[in-house]
Formats: sequence, C-alpha cells, structure tokens
Amino acid sequence: MSACSPAVRKIAVAIAGFSVIAFGVALLVLPGPGLVVIPIGFAILAREFPWAARLLSWLKSHARRLWAGTQLGWRSFLNGRSAPVVRIY
Repeated sequence: MSACSPAVRKIAVAIAGFSVIAFGVALLVLPGPGLVVIPIGFAILAREFPWAARLLSWLKSHARRLWAGTQLGWRSFLNGRSAPVVRIY
C-alpha cells in the first residue's frame, strides 16, 4: 500500500479495523473467541490512529494485571490458603 495516498490508507485501515471489531462483537454472542478478535481490530486501527494505540495499551495493561491477579489467586488456592480470588488493582 505504499503507492496509495495517506488518506486512502487511513480509510482502508479504518474500514478493516472497524470490520474486525464488529465481527468480534458479534462473536461475543455467537460461538467464537470475541474477546480475542476485538483487540486484533484495535491493533489494526492503532497503525493509523493514536486514540486506538492508547486504548490498545490500556487494554494490554489491564489484561496483564487481571492475568497476574488470577495466577496469584490460583497459586494460593492450590497451596491450600484460600479460595481462588481474582485481584484487580
């Protein structure tokens, strides 16, 4: 796409990114990995739009914190300390 003008590239990325996000939202109610597909759409949008890059960064940080809290809760449960707890800071 290097031969395309920047406006055409931005429109193409917007159409592709929002289409993938819409497909991911549909997969939330249909059988499929909607929670995996939606961030892929934001990653596509982040190539051209700074707001999408910020949102993707926010999603990544919260996913990491949620995963770390889940791992901590299961480790304590497996060691017999308490019931599994998801900690979100």
